[in-house]
Amino acid sequence: MRILVTGGAGLIGSHLIDRLMTQGHEVICLDNFYTGHKRNILKWMEYPNFELLRHDVTEPVRLEVEQIYHLACPTTRVHCQFNSVKTIKTNAIGTLNMLGLAKRVKAKFLLASTGEVYGDPEVHPQSEDYRGNVDPIGIRSCYNEGKRIAETLTFDYHRQNAVKICAARIFNTYGPRMLENDGRVISNLVFQALRNQPLVVYGDGYQTRSFCYVSDLVEGLMRLMNSEYIGPVNLGSPNKCTLLELAQTVQKLVNPSVKIEFAPPLLDDPRHRCPDITRAKAWLNWEPKISLQQGLKLTVESFCSRFDIEQTQQFITATAQLEKQL
Repeated sequence: MRILVTGGAGLIGSHLIDRLMTQGHEVICLDNFYTGHKRNILKWMEYPNFELLRHDVTEPVRLEVEQIYHLACPTTRVHCQFNSVKTIKTNAIGTLNMLGLAKRVKAKFLLASTGEVYGDPEVHPQSEDYRGNVDPIGIRSCYNEGKRIAETLTFDYHRQNAVKICAARIFNTYGPRMLENDGRVISNLVFQALRNQPLVVYGDGYQTRSFCYVSDLVEGLMRLMNSEYIGPVNLGSPNKCTLLELAQTVQKLVNPSVKIEFAPPLLDDPRHRCPDITRAKAWLNWEPKISLQQGLKLTVESFCSRFDIEQTQQFITATAQLEKQL
């Protein structure tokens, strides 16, 4: 099958491409490399069934494909707020262009939406029926509202033009290939611990999040694409923890000598976010398999290998000794 992955050089997109390539598909990776990196898909460059297209989704593109995974969009606080207008354009115009392509070539279209469409939720956990509590003019609204309009466009193309679609609302995802400067809480804490810096927790630390390992998330996306269910469907871990507990876990795993410090809370940051994945279990037979402890270990090893080979060996040795004690 010939498959297009927009945002294919990013965290989720590159891991998705790994899976699709190992299954023998023809894969086109489309990315403008704003947050994605060529090293994430470098191993596939010489394969005849892989094609890299440097392109921005806000500009139309003509391709012949059978499936479109539309992941392209800055997602982290740092990157989406750096150019908020561009983030809105990517969500609105970029999605419009990819839907137009899907309509023209009769491809199935998967929208990577977000759990942030629920805003600062007043219902916990959040099911797909919950309509959210969103600030339309907050500093994070370029992303939240952008994804809401992307969902509207997707379902209207389905109703009006019979485009085959599905939509996933993705919650916090982590794993190897995260950028150290992307502002995600896990990448922040891990990088601080590896650099012997205090672990910074914003606010009182009792905000809750859930974290899904990237390979689990990719499995959910593929099951959704190849099912008859259109969604929207929540994809994420239902196991929540406080940010203070997360910092303490990273501290124990990576560098017990560093301290935990508190900083003023971030603007427009919800207190709690956790998905209800009942629909994913029922329709896709999907739920995450990798525990936070397992996923963090793999993520830390990835960070170490990029920045300090010697530290990688020290970390692997230390964690192996810790596992023997457990």
